[in-house]
Amino acid sequence: MNEIKIAIIGLGYVGLPLAHLFATKYPVIGFDINKLRIQELRNGMDHTLEISYNALKKVTKEIPDVKIGLFCTDQLEHIKQCNYYIVTVPTPVDTANKPDLTALYRSSETIGKVIKKGDIVIYESTVYPGATEEECIPIIEKSSGLKFNLDFFAGYSPERINPGDKEHTIDKILKVTSGSTPEIGTKVDELYKSVITAGTYLAPSIKVAEAAKVIENSQRDINIAFVNELAKIFNLIGIDTQEVLKAAATKWNFLPFSPGLVGGHCIGVDPYYLAQKAQEYGYHPEIILAGRRMNDSMGNYVAAEVVKLMVQNDLKVKGADILVLGITFKENCPDVRNTKAVDVINNLSSYGAKIDVFDPWASTNEVKNEYNLTTYTQLPKKKYDAIVLTVAHSQFLKLDLNSKIKTNGIVYDVKGVLEMNINGRL
Repeated sequence: MNEIKIAIIGLGYVGLPLAHLFATKYPVIGFDINKLRIQELRNGMDHTLEISYNALKKVTKEIPDVKIGLFCTDQLEHIKQCNYYIVTVPTPVDTANKPDLTALYRSSETIGKVIKKGDIVIYESTVYPGATEEECIPIIEKSSGLKFNLDFFAGYSPERINPGDKEHTIDKILKVTSGSTPEIGTKVDELYKSVITAGTYLAPSIKVAEAAKVIENSQRDINIAFVNELAKIFNLIGIDTQEVLKAAATKWNFLPFSPGLVGGHCIGVDPYYLAQKAQEYGYHPEIILAGRRMNDSMGNYVAAEVVKLMVQNDLKVKGADILVLGITFKENCPDVRNTKAVDVINNLSSYGAKIDVFDPWASTNEVKNEYNLTTYTQLPKKKYDAIVLTVAHSQFLKLDLNSKIKTNGIVYDVKGVLEMNINGRL
């Protein structure tokens, strides 16, 4: 174990926490093609807010040849001496909700340029069962000229990062591991077990580990879709969904899910990977895709409910001032990837309303580049015809929203977290 030298390919929400954890025990080279990201990390700054300045500076080194610690780079030659390559790049879907493995392909090609005999490649990116061995490994073979399971080997250990969660950190979440041979599986498992205090689970094959990952978030997606449908039903009946869920939760085996907007890079994406693979085998997944349709529809639904309440209060929608609280995909986190708050904003804008978006967590530049929307990190000093809370940031719970509402104005609480008198909630 003393000769292990690890390269982490991709230093985002998944890669950086992993690199930081391994760097407390091993020499680690963090590789990313984003030069600005590398400079940021070398200065001890992490815009994802997953690793603090002090924690990052404690392990970061200025030279690649270190015994223990993390060296961040965008130069390929710096990872040539590594013998473990761990891939943590994003695996999104395209505009047609088809899996986009572009970053995974490019990372595999990059590794193929530096990999040596005896080295091990471990993938953490979420994929459908079979992607590692059927899609990625052939690229490494072609790029390197080496033979899989003869010259080099592979493993799969699905990421279990929960962005913004400071309680369930990477070392405290049990890790699933796997390898391309039983011996490699043991090596991969031992590597992770050496830093994951919660322990590991060695799956019998890479495909099993891939499948285990992709169903984790598919299961959550379906459960949230169910309570979203309940919210629509109870709204028609005139019952408070949150009160119904509280009452139901008194039963010991009731699963505590809440309605809301389902975005992000996992729950809103992973089910499409499983659905794609199922369709390749001639099976059309009904429940998985029904859950996706339900959750993807919630932005339109929330906007329509807000408009209905405004009309009921004799408020003119066209030209109305509406404040949207939150644009990240989840609370207390700066991640705006695949956020469904944008669906609410765009739908309300389509009615001719004037939208202000307040989010103290989100990067204004990132939101502008990604969605062409202007956001505020400070609450605008004006009153509104409607306020829509889409994200339950802790700062929002302390706001005096009554002072921000015009006469007959409405407040719509998507997350059901506000204590004030409100007009609508999921």
